[in-house]
Amino acid sequence: MKKFRKVLDGLTTSSPGGTIGSPSCGSAAGTPTSAPTPREIDVQETLASENFQLCKTVRHGFPYQPTALAFDPVQKILAIGSRSGGVRILGRPGVDCFCQHESGAAVLQLQFLINEGALVTACADDTLHLWNLRQRRPAVLHSLKFNRERITFCHLPFQSKWLYVGTERGNTHIVNIESFILSGYVIMWNKAIELSTKTHPGPVVHLSDSPKDEGKLLIGFEGGTIVQWDLRAKKADFRIYYDEAIHSASWHHEGKQFMCSHSDGSLTLWNLRNTTKPFQITFPHGKIQKDGRKESCKPILKVEYKTSRNSSEPFVIFSGGLSYDKAGRRPALTIMHGKAMTVLEMDYPIVEFMALCETPYNNEVQEPYAVVVLLEKDLIVVDLTQSTFPVFENPYSMDIHESPVTCTAYFADCPPDIIPILYSIGAKHKKTGYSHKEWPIAGGTWTLGSHTYPEIIITGHADGSIKFWDASAFTLQMLYKLKTSKVFEKPKPGEGRAADLVEEDPFAVQMVSWCPQSRIFCVVGISAHIILYRFSKYDANTQIVALEVRLQCDAEDVITPSENENNPCFSEPGSHSPQPHHQYPVSPGSRTPEGAKDSVPCLKVKDRVVRVPPGYQSDLVIQLLWVDGEPPQQITSLDINSAYGLLAFGNCNGLAVVDYLQKTVILCMSTLDLYGATDPYQRLTRSPRRNRQSTSEHCMRGLSNLYSDSKKRIRTSYQSLTELTDNQQSIDMERSKSPTSVHYPTSLHNDPRVLPEPVASLRASHCSPVFYLLDNVKGPGRKLSLPTDLKTDLDHVNGHCTSPTSQPCSAGKPRVPMGPEGPRLTRRGPGRPPFRKAQSAACMEISLPVSHTEESRENSFSRSRSSSVSSIDRDTKEAITTLQFGESYGRKSDALPTPCLWVGTSLGVVLLIPLSIPIDQEERMEEPVAIGPSGAVQMLKGSVLRFAFLDCMGVLIQSPYEVWRDLNAPEDPDRPRRRKLVHFSPSSSQDAYGEGHLAVVCSERQAKVFIMPLQTCLFVHNITESSFVLRADVVSVCNSVCLACFCANGHVMTLSLPSLRPLMDVNYLPLTDMRIARTFCFTNGGQALYLSSPTEIQRITYSQEMCDNLQEMLGELFTPIETPEAQNRGFLKGFFGGNAHTFDREELFGEAAAGKASRSLAQHIPGQGGVEGMKVAAGGAVGELARARIALDERGQRLGELEERTALMMTSAETFSKHAHELMLKCKDKKWYQF
Repeated sequence: MKKFRKVLDGLTTSSPGGTIGSPSCGSAAGTPTSAPTPREIDVQETLASENFQLCKTVRHGFPYQPTALAFDPVQKILAIGSRSGGVRILGRPGVDCFCQHESGAAVLQLQFLINEGALVTACADDTLHLWNLRQRRPAVLHSLKFNRERITFCHLPFQSKWLYVGTERGNTHIVNIESFILSGYVIMWNKAIELSTKTHPGPVVHLSDSPKDEGKLLIGFEGGTIVQWDLRAKKADFRIYYDEAIHSASWHHEGKQFMCSHSDGSLTLWNLRNTTKPFQITFPHGKIQKDGRKESCKPILKVEYKTSRNSSEPFVIFSGGLSYDKAGRRPALTIMHGKAMTVLEMDYPIVEFMALCETPYNNEVQEPYAVVVLLEKDLIVVDLTQSTFPVFENPYSMDIHESPVTCTAYFADCPPDIIPILYSIGAKHKKTGYSHKEWPIAGGTWTLGSHTYPEIIITGHADGSIKFWDASAFTLQMLYKLKTSKVFEKPKPGEGRAADLVEEDPFAVQMVSWCPQSRIFCVVGISAHIILYRFSKYDANTQIVALEVRLQCDAEDVITPSENENNPCFSEPGSHSPQPHHQYPVSPGSRTPEGAKDSVPCLKVKDRVVRVPPGYQSDLVIQLLWVDGEPPQQITSLDINSAYGLLAFGNCNGLAVVDYLQKTVILCMSTLDLYGATDPYQRLTRSPRRNRQSTSEHCMRGLSNLYSDSKKRIRTSYQSLTELTDNQQSIDMERSKSPTSVHYPTSLHNDPRVLPEPVASLRASHCSPVFYLLDNVKGPGRKLSLPTDLKTDLDHVNGHCTSPTSQPCSAGKPRVPMGPEGPRLTRRGPGRPPFRKAQSAACMEISLPVSHTEESRENSFSRSRSSSVSSIDRDTKEAITTLQFGESYGRKSDALPTPCLWVGTSLGVVLLIPLSIPIDQEERMEEPVAIGPSGAVQMLKGSVLRFAFLDCMGVLIQSPYEVWRDLNAPEDPDRPRRRKLVHFSPSSSQDAYGEGHLAVVCSERQAKVFIMPLQTCLFVHNITESSFVLRADVVSVCNSVCLACFCANGHVMTLSLPSLRPLMDVNYLPLTDMRIARTFCFTNGGQALYLSSPTEIQRITYSQEMCDNLQEMLGELFTPIETPEAQNRGFLKGFFGGNAHTFDREELFGEAAAGKASRSLAQHIPGQGGVEGMKVAAGGAVGELARARIALDERGQRLGELEERTALMMTSAETFSKHAHELMLKCKDKKWYQF
């Protein structure tokens, strides 16, 4: 607990300009400034460093780029491996665990130790890992690194501790699972095949023990050779040489037959009685053509041969094998049962599949009941017990990426009634036709836990859809889906020049803003549009109201540098002002005589009455207009307040405020005009326009040529984009480390400056409470913005991010050199997609990872801009980067708080705009809202990211809101519906009224705390000098508040409020990932999330309290279950069926019989999950305690296992005694010849 007191009565108030100075960086806490306060400020801070700890909690979504699949038939849990080295283990809903290999190598194969609570993973770096699943957070117990051979296939027999490992050289090694040591027993490839064979058989692609005799091992080589190896005799029983390559093999449960799949699309059935030729050859999808030849088919990559009790016909399930002739046919899984053949077409390629059977024993009737199919982007489980083969309804959140995620928002501690309401509305639109049986992957245990509260995650997508997810208690279930595209008419290609400008994803969501209390929801789209939704439990017929805004600054003409240098004309300040459309729009098809679009939006709103279902219903659509052939700039900031009935948004041209109750625009002006006479910068005004029409025509011609050249290159879907960015991690790393440069015309910018940004040059736009993506979004805002961005500096932003305090858009029309062939771009290498440059200091612009020419790369890094706020480029526009409505003091002389709008810009300037809103409800709907900018308040380093307000006791002041009311509900004459507003006055928690409040402002580099209404700085803290802040939020943690920041260099920080004292600084990500930077968002309760891959959401916590309770909230993967007993084989089968049960692997593979393996062949690495790892990783008293705890856990685990085994032995002994007694009673009176 720490007290901060400032008794500075009697001192005169300093001017705002005098408080801009900041202390030197590197102080341990926020530095108090000499700011006068009216009276003593007494804030007791309760947060300390001990309250914070950063750790991952849970991961949602589909595993990105899956590679392997495994299932434990007793525990009923499923494991999925991925290309990035991750392993997802799934059980019943709520049981969801993510593990990551430290090496990051792709997972090749997974093998459960069935009913043992352990998992073996084989990775692409030729390392085997043993994971302990008997703890809530699995850990690696052992690792074994192969040095001279590459792992291709693994097989672990049921209830065996010896793992068979096949290699690329064709050898088979055997590993002891308990000690993870290689046995000296090796099956060499040259001994497995005949000596007369002249060619190498290829890598091992299959290993399995015979169901009839565990001492016989079936080895399949890729080249077409199959060998059954007698482990006891150390020789081959038989060898099969087939012409076609082998991909997989599967046994019949009796061990007399097995089936192989081949590269020519055929299935061969082999009988052990005669292995000279196949018993049966079938081409399931190869039809005989007219000329008598069979169709060529694709390889059958895997086959499973399963028997059933209810039918004499077995199930043959395989993937692939379709004919090559049918082009465009989707991947398929084929199920053959008797004469019936069912082809299940899939949406994505099949990675792996596995039949789920009732028994873990391979020598019993398998009785398959389901098939798990792992696709590249989905997980499907097919019900085999019904003839129609329906799929099970997936209880996991595997469809986050149904359309690529473009923005995220996270809300903790929501109103408790909002989740049931959203669920009831969304349940009406769920798909049908699923299997009626329960989800078969039902292992593990999970309880709700005591530290739970309502949480909602909102995701925006490329197709314009919005998904609401219930994220309570570390789960994720979809509640409700909203399609924003239904508001607009479908874009119609083929209408003149605008046809080329129709995008694949014109409805992509950029950001969202949601008020859970009033249930007002706002969506910002890529086409420079905003949709405001209201929630209703009733359907309605509504006419969508459209409001069009002309938020576009006048730009300079296309002039040569010499003209610009020799004719420095100055224009009126008013020439920079955008022109709002206060009335409804003119004809949407209006154009200039030259054909350039003017005063038309990017999309057309439906102009007819539409029927809307219950849920979120559109109330207002706001669209920015084209101006003189130039498209509207994308929206960079948004805030909405239901109590005021106002919506504010801004971009790099200016600010607009809309009264959504009266459906009117009440403010629309450029950022420069917001300053009035208090502009802190000396700006160079631009030359007046000379020929507006010719300039517009010139831009459109340049756009037309540019678009026709690169149309195919930038018509790439989100899916291919994410694959490119993830498969080429080196490109991402190069981007994140590269300094950035943006070229400015030499006539206006003659002083190149060095950018001190060695770390990640990422840019991000913030709109509380969400973070949105701008890069690679296919929307009209992307291509349609090209006329503004055809300047030579386009290439210097394309492919790279702007620097921390970079200035937004350069003003002016494009400079397009005219040649004999018409307009063209300069310094643009082949294959460079024409992306728009950054619009604000907070905008993130990352291009497709295409090839760069040396010339463009050299130009990209040839110039850089200063990171100093004092040296502002005079040719740039100033973007609105953040907005916040709230009760504050618009002017220093104000005695009482009034509604205000706080505005933050890309130049680090904070503006305060007081509002005059009628109080009476009738007057509010008729009288206009008065609004008047009061000038600059303060300045910070870098773009302003976040505002928050505290009272003088340090308590967070919430924004006022309107209590939700259903506008479509039937009216009650006795109780007329009236607006019910909830206000949080800054002085509500103080003894005296009118003492003011504290304003917290955070920028890319700095945080400041001001006292209002004096507008003087109390504390300032330089957050970073070597990087910049991407995301900042004021959040509630442990009944207090703090400022949480995420930096481009991967650091997550928390600062106390109001003193700005550092509480936590964790280097969470060694290398900043672009996707994480774009989607990272904080919320209350010490939680945060980000998109860890295109298909997965990772949630983390930075609260020590939540870390302590994490074990309680996670699910248990392992539950003690008795292993099912093997079926009674019968006297005759046991007598004539061989000596399968007398096979002792320990006697054969142990060190005494087989000797030790070569030390150079494989290296044993102790894992961090056991005592061995603790001895290395920990030291001192804490390490001793940790080691003692782990040793105690392991001892308790062993004692538990011993107790279980003892109980099983007692049960077995009792059963044996009972059977022996029954047999004695049955046979005591029989003669010897009766036996």
